[in-house]
Amino acid sequence: MKRIWTVLLALTLVLTLASFVMAGGKQETAPAKTEPAKAEPAETAKPVAKIVVKTMAYGDNSNPEGVNWLRIVDAFEKANPTIDIDFEMLYDETYHQKVVARLAGGDVPHLAYMGADARWGAPWKEAGQQFDHKSYMDTNYYDLSLVPPMGSNGEIWEIPLGTSNITTVLYMNETLVKSLGFTAPKTYADIVAMVPAAKAKGLDVISIDGADGWAWGSCLMSAVIARMSGDPKWVSKAVAGQYKFTDQAFVDSLEFIATMLKDGVISQKSLLVDYGANLSNYSNSKALFMVQGQWIAGSIENPDVANNTLMMAWPKLPGEKAATAGSVAAAIQVGYGITKAGAADPKVRDAALKFIQYFYSEPETTQRLRDGAIVAPILKNYKVPDDLPRLVKQKVGLAKAAMSTDVIDAFLSGAPNDALNAGMQKIVAGQATAKDIAAEVEKLFRK
Repeated sequence: MKRIWTVLLALTLVLTLASFVMAGGKQETAPAKTEPAKAEPAETAKPVAKIVVKTMAYGDNSNPEGVNWLRIVDAFEKANPTIDIDFEMLYDETYHQKVVARLAGGDVPHLAYMGADARWGAPWKEAGQQFDHKSYMDTNYYDLSLVPPMGSNGEIWEIPLGTSNITTVLYMNETLVKSLGFTAPKTYADIVAMVPAAKAKGLDVISIDGADGWAWGSCLMSAVIARMSGDPKWVSKAVAGQYKFTDQAFVDSLEFIATMLKDGVISQKSLLVDYGANLSNYSNSKALFMVQGQWIAGSIENPDVANNTLMMAWPKLPGEKAATAGSVAAAIQVGYGITKAGAADPKVRDAALKFIQYFYSEPETTQRLRDGAIVAPILKNYKVPDDLPRLVKQKVGLAKAAMSTDVIDAFLSGAPNDALNAGMQKIVAGQATAKDIAAEVEKLFRK
């Protein structure tokens, strides 16, 4: 019996141990807790490559050209996120110097502010970078009848901001002139008659940015040579060899600068006056008259002066010929154009054309018209607003009424033109005579 209990006890112990081992085995081999499967990250969209349009823009951060450029580019890039207008913005002579430097260094922009004449177009022509826009201009957008041919075969090298660009405007502060007891001059002698009264008040008679050589040529001498010669095309004919710069008409034109100085109409201190100071002098009623181009009209910030300014051609000059009486010098308006480098890539070319059309939109063109930056638009079926500022209406009237003559630096470039501009400054400084400068220009041009 005892044996039986012993066997039963042993059997019970074996079963208990077996149960423990099996239980322990289950604990050791229980499946580990697993993390939920992570979702594969969605494939990110690849950024679209931008079309970069390398651009040379004209203006600075403080003038209307520059301020408007920055605003327009910002709006365009937001509306066209795949286009990047990568620009360098410069102004006045710094711009021209950089154009020459970039072209010489092979850093050719795709789009640039340019013209078709000797001053604004020659560097691009010499570099072989002029591109004919004619077949790419939307004839439903632009009125091609208002865009003059720029090349010998009718090419259009840039899209002008407007029609002809008058460079020889005489601005008169009517309020100031009347306060001295005078009216708008009909002759140069009428201006000379104002000198004593102006000096007594500490006023300049005529202000010109004489520190800028180009102003003497573009804004003064271009008008004078046409008047003295009686030939509206005298400059282009001289460049073509029909006249010489030592001809009496040209010498007399240079001599007129010395006459103005002697008469007290201009002063030697004008050689220290730059573009901004010239505008400031006139805007602040420190001068009866200002010599500049039509484009400066919208920059006269003093509303009292702007609203009482008369834009006029030079009055009758001593020795002028009847054939060119009342004439003004005018050139093809500058604008933005694509270079051959820019046109080489169709995507860049089309992006540049799209930007130009945006830049020349009706609202922007109307604003330029209101600001006095252009004479008239080149847009198709453009309707001129009835409420244009007084100065703008005067400008349109002057363009319609006055004969247009050659602008000197539209045809004469390089060393001869530089010598002429510097030479006129020398005449004012008393360092050279009219004959000296005429001979130097002729010598350099015939080299």
